[in-house]
Amino acid sequence: MVMKHYPAQFKADAVALYRSRPGATIAQVAGDLGVNRETLRSWVRADDQRRGATAGPAGPPVAGSIEDENAALRRRVRELEEERDILRRAARYFAGGDALVNRFQFVADYQQRYGVKRLCQIVGVPRSSYYHWRSATAGRAARQAADAALADRIRAVHAEHDGTYGAPRITAELRDAGLAVNRKRVARVMRRFGVRGLRLRRRLRTTVPDPAAAKAPDLIGRDFTTPEPNQRYVGDITYLPVGERGFLYLATVIDLHSRRLAGWAIADHMRTELVIDALYVAQRTRGSLTGAIMHTDHGAQYTSKAFADACTTAGVQQSMSAVGSSADNALAESFNATFKRETLQGRRAFTDERQARLTAFRWLHRYNTIRRHSRLGQQSPITYEKTTRPAAATLPLAA
Repeated sequence: MVMKHYPAQFKADAVALYRSRPGATIAQVAGDLGVNRETLRSWVRADDQRRGATAGPAGPPVAGSIEDENAALRRRVRELEEERDILRRAARYFAGGDALVNRFQFVADYQQRYGVKRLCQIVGVPRSSYYHWRSATAGRAARQAADAALADRIRAVHAEHDGTYGAPRITAELRDAGLAVNRKRVARVMRRFGVRGLRLRRRLRTTVPDPAAAKAPDLIGRDFTTPEPNQRYVGDITYLPVGERGFLYLATVIDLHSRRLAGWAIADHMRTELVIDALYVAQRTRGSLTGAIMHTDHGAQYTSKAFADACTTAGVQQSMSAVGSSADNALAESFNATFKRETLQGRRAFTDERQARLTAFRWLHRYNTIRRHSRLGQQSPITYEKTTRPAAATLPLAA
């Protein structure tokens, strides 16, 4: 008959018997003694606790402990495999953009499969932050839709102006069309959707001074402003690369009041006739240049006697920058850089002379009538003149 209550000595002897037989199992020893195997197992565990170790040194470990450890190891392996799977899936979310937002989005996409708590632990974000981000989903979606609609309008303006406008001018265009938007938002949307204006290109030297030529004093002193039109002008020459080795040359005359291109001429040479032609076009545009100042660099064309005579005939007073100082004629330099940047648009040269002339013709006229100028409050030169002086002059003619 099986006893229900065992003396302490019996329990100790039963445990000692189990420990003395390394190859025996709990079930075998329990069968020999006529006790329930779970009862014997509990005595062994109690003895282990008294000894202060999970597996006593005097005998083999309890079979139940090994099974528990194996189960725990299997669980840990499954957890590690799952974690590896989660991280592998998360990797593509971290390729770019806002890293924190990407983590939130990953948790949102896989929460049904793995659970929010587990995912937040693995990708390292607080659950409270994730839930706050998720609560703002509706507002975020509305902002994204608004940005996408704004991007469409930005692309339309960008294309209309040959891909040359950056955020300030596009902002002005959108405001004139009735859209209340600030420049920072336009810049942010342009960055997000990959819409870019053009950058400045490196300028090559076209000024070749004549050391023996007569020099005029500097009457501008780097002050490129004037309160009225037809008082101060700056002139310069720039090159237009054509084909592999060819060039055309553009001479300009720009009014310092409105930045208006009052006269210009294009030729396949840089002789003095080029700058004289541009001066005569400006004279026809304004009707008269009497009393105006014409400021230029020390290029041989501008220091020549022929150009001096043309200025005298037109009633123009010559002014010249210091030798080798591009800052003294910075406005003309800036105009030339903008012209080439927006007409070449990253190309090394125009295909042929006809393309160069037609492209220049279109851009130079649009510069006066359409293209917005930051110095003029994002207005075109002619619009600015009409705003400040209603009786504006006619458009310049190409030489």
